Amino acid sequence: MKINQLKLGLNFFSRFTRYFKPAIDPFRTPYGNKPASSSSTKFVLSFDGGGVRGLAAAVFLKALEKETGFSISKHFDLFMGVSAGGLSASYLAFNQSSGAELESFWSIDNLNLSMKRTFWDKALYFNNKPKYTNGPREALLKKYFGESFMDESAKPVVLLAYDIERRAPLLMSSYGERRYRIFEAIMASSAAPLLYPTVQMESGEWLIDGGIVDNNPSLIAYVEARKLFGAGRIKVLSIGSGVNKKRIDGIASADWGPMGWLKNDVLGLLLESQMDHELLMALIGEDYLRINSPMHGINADMDDSSDSNLKMIRNMGEMWWSQFGNDVKKFLEI
Repeated sequence: MKINQLKLGLNFFSRFTRYFKPAIDPFRTPYGNKPASSSSTKFVLSFDGGGVRGLAAAVFLKALEKETGFSISKHFDLFMGVSAGGLSASYLAFNQSSGAELESFWSIDNLNLSMKRTFWDKALYFNNKPKYTNGPREALLKKYFGESFMDESAKPVVLLAYDIERRAPLLMSSYGERRYRIFEAIMASSAAPLLYPTVQMESGEWLIDGGIVDNNPSLIAYVEARKLFGAGRIKVLSIGSGVNKKRIDGIASADWGPMGWLKNDVLGLLLESQMDHELLMALIGEDYLRINSPMHGINADMDDSSDSNLKMIRNMGEMWWSQFGNDVKKFLEI
């Protein structure tokens, strides 16, 4: 059964990746044209999308550093993210920031700035305008990243977005042929439909949230690491954003139109990603570790920054450390 699933998944992934613009020459490293060393294990950190629930990953990583004295930004060799996970990946990779600094970035002040409300906020289901504007979050990202390009990152980082004109996924990296400003790449990767406007890049593409095609980019991260680092051992730590276990009423859903689906988390359904997890489990086994859990009462809406919801998200991150901490230490060889 697992073999058939693997064959099916690999067939799907081979067709899926045909639509990516090439991210890198397979023989080029982010630091020049010398072949990457394959003599040591390379570690990859991959972040799911999930809006404000990205705070849980920051809480978990802060606990990892506090309990072990371990430096996330120095230990990992490649950072990958999509949507809100693209922000976390970029923040850690760009200035080699700590888990505590990442948690500080996810402050309520920054969340409120990035989710500047529009007139349409309270009438989301009855309008054709995005819920939030791009201006405030652009200003926030420029405060932290300035006008810097991705290739100025201290560590390799790659983000996933979706090109609506080409109708194809797009990888933006610190090592590819195209140069992207990091604030633009983060905005594009997290431009969730309904919530944020489409982002036009300096290079001309019109991009939206990459989570619509793959909200768990760990398999893409593994493929990119293979291109960068060659044939050596690669270990992927994948951090989710909570699993929505709320049951959907099948009988009721048969009568839903657009409004019914919107009210019942159709965007969340589109962003749920299990395929990457199953494929990496089959492909690399013990060299892949997934951190995730049910939401346990957390609002599935990606933009609920209420005190009560953020408290539950923090609790989820702390629970992850209690549940997975020993496994992670063994996995990272610390």
